[in-house]
Amino acid sequence: MMNQLSESLPFYLPQANEIELFTYAYQNQLPVLIKGPTGCGKTRFIAYMAAKLRQELYTIACHDDLTAADLVGRYLIHEGQTLWHDGPLTKAVRQGGICYLDEVIEARKDTTVVLHPLSDDRRILPIERTGEVLSASDDFMLVVSYNPGYQNLMKGLKPSTRQRFIALRFDYPNAAMEQQILQQEAEIDEFMAKRLVALAQALRKLKDYDLEEGASTRLLVYTARLIASGFSIVEACRCALIEPLSDDLEVINGLMEVVYASFGKT
Repeated sequence: MMNQLSESLPFYLPQANEIELFTYAYQNQLPVLIKGPTGCGKTRFIAYMAAKLRQELYTIACHDDLTAADLVGRYLIHEGQTLWHDGPLTKAVRQGGICYLDEVIEARKDTTVVLHPLSDDRRILPIERTGEVLSASDDFMLVVSYNPGYQNLMKGLKPSTRQRFIALRFDYPNAAMEQQILQQEAEIDEFMAKRLVALAQALRKLKDYDLEEGASTRLLVYTARLIASGFSIVEACRCALIEPLSDDLEVINGLMEVVYASFGKT
């Protein structure tokens, strides 16, 4: 869990009118749900919007062991005294800011229930342990994200939770945008950016056959940075683009054949 207040805008290239929609949601105190594949820019977008709106950002990485107390707070012993310590959600509610739950479907359902009174017109946070009922600051905003491709019967967002948010769907940028991102983020030339994007698109076509998820823009940026730092193209592609996609050696070897077809073996 972390909180930050950005001094400058992170680089972000809009795909549609998501900036305008998010700004409207913030100004009208509406919670936002963002869904899209891994590495397509969801977290970068949130960081960009927090900086643009000049709001503190509290980021919570959700997981199976995340409890309501991790969000709301707990009593801790300090210098012989038992004192209440706000969790990141409570801090954002009290002080204002954007509270961002990343991959919210990874959290237990009994944990995400605490979001319900904050994500409707009540905008309150009851804290049982202290007896408080906090009204959210005017600057408080709740944002959650998840990857729809990983939903199953055991892990999914309940309709009673999902229908409390306005939803923005993200996907990988188109080729021209992805090339621009690589040139900006990795400082590689246009020709290399185009070749890497073409490779990523070829790998994404294999998603339904051999891979749980396609090559992300994030991995493509890592690959471009390695190349810009002097590593060979093939080594950069293997380490930053292919190996993270699978643990199956046969699948990796098959994906490397796509790399060799694009760049050769040297």
